[in-house]
Amino acid sequence: MLAAPTTASHIHCCTALPGTGTAGVATTVPTFTGFPLGVTSGTYDHTFDMSLASSYNPAFITTTPLAAFGVLQTGLNAGDAYLNIHTTTSPSGEIRGFLHAVPEPSTWAMMILGFAGIGFMAYRRSRKNTMALTAA
Repeated sequence: MLAAPTTASHIHCCTALPGTGTAGVATTVPTFTGFPLGVTSGTYDHTFDMSLASSYNPAFITTTPLAAFGVLQTGLNAGDAYLNIHTTTSPSGEIRGFLHAVPEPSTWAMMILGFAGIGFMAYRRSRKNTMALTAA
């Protein structure tokens, strides 16, 4: 539970050093679309289309939304982006957490299946070579 009602929430990117420092707002300003304001607890679930300029702070887009997404994604991968939830008693942010990109479960599943397939093919190849040597 927050100590005071929310006033804004967004993602900042990119800090000079991973896990520390401050950065400008990368996502919509002053707050995420539909983010609950004036509350001390709750949930938030929203999908953003990062190919749209409206998903970003206009100051964060230097050329195109696609380029802005690349910068944000690089910041997420490097630990240089953070979520900030602002409240009335903490205007600079009551909750601040550095973000890290994590593959979705389907990505992990496909990777594991790919490794299993490679392993199976290597097994078949070595077994085929062993049978060829035995027959000769």
